[in-house]
Amino acid sequence: MAGLKSIARAGVLVAALGLMGGALHADNEPITIGLIIPLSPPGDPTAGQLIRRGAELAIEYYNEKGGVAAGHKLKLSVQDSQGRPEGGVAAYRRLVSEEHAIGVTGFFHSSVNLAANEVAKGMGVPTIGTQTSAAEITSKKYDVAFRTHVIDPVRVSAWLDFITQKGFKRVSLLAETSDYGVGLVDETVKQNQEKNVGLELQPMTFDRSSTDLTPLLLQVKAFKPQLLINIGVGQPMDLMIEQAATLGITPQTAMLISYDAPVRPQFWQLHPKNGAGLYFIAYYSPRQRLSDLGTWFAKAYEDKYKESPVYSSLNGFGDVAILAQAVDHAKSSNPKSIIAALEGGRFTSWAAADVTFPRAEGVYWHNWSPPVLILHYTDANQDWKGAVVVVEYAGTAAK
Repeated sequence: MAGLKSIARAGVLVAALGLMGGALHADNEPITIGLIIPLSPPGDPTAGQLIRRGAELAIEYYNEKGGVAAGHKLKLSVQDSQGRPEGGVAAYRRLVSEEHAIGVTGFFHSSVNLAANEVAKGMGVPTIGTQTSAAEITSKKYDVAFRTHVIDPVRVSAWLDFITQKGFKRVSLLAETSDYGVGLVDETVKQNQEKNVGLELQPMTFDRSSTDLTPLLLQVKAFKPQLLINIGVGQPMDLMIEQAATLGITPQTAMLISYDAPVRPQFWQLHPKNGAGLYFIAYYSPRQRLSDLGTWFAKAYEDKYKESPVYSSLNGFGDVAILAQAVDHAKSSNPKSIIAALEGGRFTSWAAADVTFPRAEGVYWHNWSPPVLILHYTDANQDWKGAVVVVEYAGTAAK
C-alpha cells in the first residue's frame, strides 16, 4: 500500500511538472504570462499602470485572434512589486510556483529585475525587462534574462553627446541609491574618463525614501553647475524638480530628467510652473514608424483611454506580445523551449524593426533597445509630442 501511495504521489508530481513545463497546457487551460510592476510606493505606480495598460491590450489582441499555440487563450497575472527587490522576488516565486506562468515581464525598477533574475536562474522561467536599464540585468549572461530597454552605457552616451553639444563643463548628478541611480552615476564617471570628455562632475546620492533633498541641492547650488542630471524615479524625481526651482537652481541651471516621466499625462498637473525648460530622456517619438502590430495597439489604446500611448504602454504591450509569439514559435509552454525560441527567433513588437535577443557580449546579451531621445520642453503645458528633439541616439530599433 505504501508503494502504491508513493507511486500515486509521484504521478501527481509528474502531472504538476507537466502543467508547468510540458509540451502544452491542457486544452481548456489558459497560458499565464506574469506581470511584475510597481503599483504602490516606494515604487513608481504611474509607470506600473501604464505598463499594465499595454500588457492587458496585448492579451486582448491575441485572445481576439484565437489565442496561441493551437488555440490556447492567454491570461495575465499582475503582481505589485512596490518597487522593492524583495517584493519582486516574492511576486516571481508566486507567479511560477502557484500561477505556472510561462514567462514574466513588466519590470520597471532595475533592482527588482536584478533580484528576480537571481531566483529565475534557478526556477528556469524567463524574464523580460520592460523598462529596466542596469547593466547587470543582462551582463551576467543568465539564460533566463532578456530585456527590451535601453542599457546604462547607451543612455549615458546619449547624454554625454548632449552635454558636449551644449558645451557644458560642470555637471551635477543627483541620484537615488538604487541599482538604476548608482549604475548611471558610475557609468557617467567611467565614460567621462574613458572618452576624455573633460567634465568636472559632482556625483551625489540620496535614499529613495527621502522627502527633502534641500541639503544636497544646496551643495549643488554651491557647485554652480551648468547642468543638473535628475536621477530620481517617481516621487524623488518630482521632488527634485520643485525643490531645485524653489532654491533658485533652475531655470538658470539646465536640468535633465533621466527617463521619460515628463511624457505622462499628469506631468503638467504636478509641475505647472517648473516643467518649462526641462530636458528629458525619451524612447519613443510619434515620428518613429510603428509596426502593423504597433499601429493596431496605438489605435486601440487611443480608443480605450482617449490619449496617445507613451513608451511604457508600448513596451508593456510589446513584451507580452513577444512572449505570446515565443509560445507559438516553440509550440510549447515549456520554459526551456520558450527560452530557446526567444534566443533564436525574430519577433514583432511595437517598433518597425524586428526584435531579436542575441547571445552577444557584455550588456548586449539578450538585449534589444529602442532609440534614446533627449527632448526639450520650451513652453509650459507643452504637448510632449511637440517637444524639441535635441538628441537622437540610435538603439537596436533604428538599425
